[in-house]
Amino acid sequence: MKLNFFQMFALMGPGIAVAATGVGAGDMISATNAGAKFGTVLLWAIVYGAVLKFALNEGIGRWQLATGTTLLEGWVERLGRPVQYFFLLYLVIWSFLVGGGLLSASGLAGHTVFPSLSVAQWGVIHALAACLMVWLGRFGFFLKVMKVLIGLMFVSFLISAWALRPDLGDVVRGIAIPSAPSGSVVAVLSVLGGVGGSLSVMCYGYWIREAGRTGSEWVKGIRIDLAGAYILTGFFGIAVMILGAQIQPEAVGLDIVLSMADRLEVAMGPFGRWSLYLGFWAAVITSVLGVWQGIPYLFADFMSLFKNASSEDRENMVRTDSPYYRGFLLFLTFPTMVLLLFDRPVAVVIVYTVVGALFMPFLAGTLLYMNSRKDWVGRLRTGWLLNAMLILALVLFLYLGVNQLIQTLG
Repeated sequence: MKLNFFQMFALMGPGIAVAATGVGAGDMISATNAGAKFGTVLLWAIVYGAVLKFALNEGIGRWQLATGTTLLEGWVERLGRPVQYFFLLYLVIWSFLVGGGLLSASGLAGHTVFPSLSVAQWGVIHALAACLMVWLGRFGFFLKVMKVLIGLMFVSFLISAWALRPDLGDVVRGIAIPSAPSGSVVAVLSVLGGVGGSLSVMCYGYWIREAGRTGSEWVKGIRIDLAGAYILTGFFGIAVMILGAQIQPEAVGLDIVLSMADRLEVAMGPFGRWSLYLGFWAAVITSVLGVWQGIPYLFADFMSLFKNASSEDRENMVRTDSPYYRGFLLFLTFPTMVLLLFDRPVAVVIVYTVVGALFMPFLAGTLLYMNSRKDWVGRLRTGWLLNAMLILALVLFLYLGVNQLIQTLG
C-alpha cells in the first residue's frame, strides 16, 4: 500500500511509546556519563543501539502478526515451560531494579527544578502519579501523552545540543567510526542497554494489539512506526551525549544536570537552563509512564499461561483492568521505593541498564530462531538483512554482557 507523509505519521503510535519508554532515564544518565568521560567517540553506540533495537522490535511485531500470539506465548509453546519460569524470575528482578532506577531518575528531575523537596520525595510523587494515571486512564490517552512528551524532549535536547556548537567533524567521526577507548566497555554496555529500552521492548506486542494492529498486512505499518520512532531515538541519544561531552568528567548525580544547565545558560541565557530542565523531566517521565503501563502486561500474560487459560480467559486476564495487571502495577509502584533510601540515583540507573542489556542476547537469539522457521511464521519469515542485524545484536550484546560479568566478578 502507498502512503503519504500524513498517513505514515499517523502510523507512529506504539513505536513512539516503546522508544520513548526506552530513552530517558537510561540515556540521560548513561549517555551523559559516557559523553563526559569519552567525548563524542562513543556516538556510534547510540546509532547501533537504535538500529539493533529497531530489528528486535520488528521481530517482536513480526512474530505476533504472523502467529496471533505474543512472543511470551511463543517462548512457552515453542521452547518449553522452563523458559516461562526463567522469564518470571528475570521479570521480577528487572522490574524491581528498573522501578527503583526510574524513581531515582524522576526524583532527580523533580529535585533539579524544585529543590525544596528531596530526590526521594519527588520519586514517590512521580510513582504515585504514574500509577494513578495508568490505573484510571485508557491506552489512547496514554499514547497521546507519550507523543506530547517525546516531542517536548526531542525539541528541547536538539536545540540545546545545537546551541553548544559542537565540532561537526568530531560528531561525524564518532558516528561513522566505531571505537572503544580503554575503560569504556561499561559505558558502551550502558549506552546500548539504555537506547530504546531492554525488557521494555516486549511491551510493543501488547501495544500494537491495543491499537488494533493484527494480521500480516500490518508488517509495513509497524516498520514505518518503528523506523520513525528509532530515528527520533537516535537523534535524541546523540544530542544527549553531545551535551554530556560539554561537562566535567567528575560530575556525578545531580551535578550532571546542573553542569549541562550551566553550560546552556551561558550559551542561551535562562531559556537554555529551563529548556534543559523541562526536556530532562519529559525524558524521565516517559520512561516511568511507559514501564508502569507496559510491563504489567507481561506479568498478566505470564499468569494466563501459568493457568493454561482458554483464549477468551486469556483476553480478559491480559487487560489493564485485570487483577494481575493491576497487582504488578502496584509492585512497580511501592516495593521499589526501597531503593530510594540508598540515595544513589545514578548508580541505580546504571545498574538497571547493565542488567537490562544482559536480556538482549536471549531476545535476539530466540527471535533469530523463531522468525526463521517458515513452518511457524509462514511468508513472514525473516530475510537475510534482518537476520544479519539479529546476529549482530546477539554477538554484540553477548560479548558486552559476558565482558561486563567478568569485570564485575573479577
